Amino acid sequence: MTSLLTYTLKYLPSTSQWALRFSVRPLSCSSQLRAAAAVQAKSKQTLAKPNMRNIVVVDGVRTPFLLSGTSYKDLMPHDLARAALSGLLHRTSVPKDVVDYIIFGTVIQEVKTSNVAREAALGAGFSDRTPAHTVTMACISSNQAMTTAVGLIASGQCDVVVAGGVELMSDVPIRHSRKMRKMMLDLSKAKTLGQRLSLISKFRLNFLSPELPAVAEFSTNETMGHSADRLAAAFAISRLEQDEYALRSHSLAKKAQGEGLLSDVVPFKVPGKDTVTQDNGIRPSSLEQMAKLKPAFIKPYGTVTAANSSFLTDGASAVLILAEEKALAMGYKPKAYLRDFVYVSQDPKDQLLLGPTYATPKVLEKAGLTMNDIDAFEFHEAFSGQILANLKAMDSDWFAQNYMGRKAKVGSPPLEKFNIWGGSLSLGHPFGATGCRLVMATANRLQKEGGQYGLVAACAAGGQVCHRSFIGASRKSFSWKQNKFIQECLI
Repeated sequence: MTSLLTYTLKYLPSTSQWALRFSVRPLSCSSQLRAAAAVQAKSKQTLAKPNMRNIVVVDGVRTPFLLSGTSYKDLMPHDLARAALSGLLHRTSVPKDVVDYIIFGTVIQEVKTSNVAREAALGAGFSDRTPAHTVTMACISSNQAMTTAVGLIASGQCDVVVAGGVELMSDVPIRHSRKMRKMMLDLSKAKTLGQRLSLISKFRLNFLSPELPAVAEFSTNETMGHSADRLAAAFAISRLEQDEYALRSHSLAKKAQGEGLLSDVVPFKVPGKDTVTQDNGIRPSSLEQMAKLKPAFIKPYGTVTAANSSFLTDGASAVLILAEEKALAMGYKPKAYLRDFVYVSQDPKDQLLLGPTYATPKVLEKAGLTMNDIDAFEFHEAFSGQILANLKAMDSDWFAQNYMGRKAKVGSPPLEKFNIWGGSLSLGHPFGATGCRLVMATANRLQKEGGQYGLVAACAAGGQVCHRSFIGASRKSFSWKQNKFIQECLI
């Protein structure tokens, strides 16, 4: 750890103060897990805004999230996206011709289906007259799909939108080198044998070196795992704390899976193979086994390993979003209102993964809420160290004052309300599909627990983050048409 901290202090001058400040205030995940926080009194006001359309999530589904290289390895992304759309149609019985627009998020695009939303929609039987487009915003791509849907409905352009996301890490596009591509293009334009021979004479063996897609920042040429390692060092988060948090995620996901709480998962019959019914990356281990793994990024002193990082995942998700009046007219009882959302961006070098810390107070202020009002928190777990660093930063007046220009901290979410059905560390993280999973986990948790307010956050490459505020499913005793005490969410 000493060597890693030295690396951080040398190469991250702006985070050196973090290490000095937080090294004397280590976060013990174990102690937080054992602590029982007092339940705060909940505000019952709605976040509805005058002269604004209420926008609701009726329901959402996802294919099982699978480790890359397993059952989905012979498929294409649009196959998974089509399965999510078909599952949503079956779950909600929404008429295909009622859907005004379809939006999907993805990160590593298959060149044959660059607009995967359109290809998946056609494959799922939607009309060729239903517009569809694809968005990309790293790990918050499906968040962007959902908030784009919110904008279309709020502006009156649409009443019914399907938003989703997909990622297939089992098969990624591998390109020829730039020099080889240039020569091949020039050859296709050459008109004479002499021109062709002249171009071929310039060929070198190193032209054949392939270009692999990298999960790295273009501006810094640094992998996200490397950033997570430095962030953990800067906030003095130990390897043990990271492993403890990862074990928590896997244990809670296993429990939720066993109790049937992951109800957004729909079975998928893989062509030529068996039907997949559940996520396959949930694997609770032991701290002793986890401690045996070697650092994955900064070697040999790093603390980020395969055990406390999210894994490469294949999967797709989709949600049905409507204007409230349209939902009621169609006889739906929606699960959640979508109320507010905020996007923020940070320095992709020093603060790549700290977006939730910056966005949380903004979306809460926008909604007129405090941390005590939130009943369900769902944060994307890229790495254990990333989550724990954000919890520390959110709970620090010093960080708020020196880095955020705020007078006081926003406060960290209590763990008894935080990702209690597991998270990306255990359930998996198909880059383009995770946002919809977070949304449905929040809405379903609020419905089951009788909560009112939920908050979703996800960091992304480029130092960006999406925060959403939800007010989720109605209480069991609530009549939807009474329009009070309805659960709501913030993204």
